[in-house]
Amino acid sequence: MYLPAHFEETDPAEVAALLREFPLACLVAQTPEGLVANHLPLLTGADGALIGHLALANDWHRLVAEGQEVLAVFRGEEAYVSPNLYPSKAVHHRHVPTWNYQAVHVQGRIAFQHDEKAKRAAVGLLTREHERRLNGDAAWRMADAPADYMTAMLANIVAFRISVTRVIAKSKLSQNREPADAASVADSLAARGRDRLAARMRRNAGDT
Repeated sequence: MYLPAHFEETDPAEVAALLREFPLACLVAQTPEGLVANHLPLLTGADGALIGHLALANDWHRLVAEGQEVLAVFRGEEAYVSPNLYPSKAVHHRHVPTWNYQAVHVQGRIAFQHDEKAKRAAVGLLTREHERRLNGDAAWRMADAPADYMTAMLANIVAFRISVTRVIAKSKLSQNREPADAASVADSLAARGRDRLAARMRRNAGDT
């Protein structure tokens, strides 16, 4: 990923938050059929590994070698930035359109898990995380489904863990613009519902 120093996201808490709040990753690997990508929700485990699962019918787990390095791309909020948002445009007009966004690239080595215990654990972790956030005390639980049905569902997936070897994070948030211009962009993003992106820009500027 192209990463100028002023756009590098170096706050581990912000990186962790992006992975937690935007868990649907584009998982990419080189295979005998060329580059193959899948969009899968991933969760960071207690040991720092990425945990997920995919359909048994998905050939990706057969095309990707055990222990092969893969790339998971996470993307946070993003938005188009018009030159019209910059107050300084009225002074010199030396602006062009751009895009503000946050992204995290996680590289690591993948290990597939075919046993039911590992698959049940992976599904349980993902389910508990997302049900808790969505439904709180009314969260759906795996035990809510009939045991034989859940066993059949688990038989049709493959779990995996990605042992992380490298993390690159980027927050392109108008850091290369004048403060008044960046503040105007943040206001526009908030007005367009990009609240998280706007809040991060304001934290960069020292605003609350």
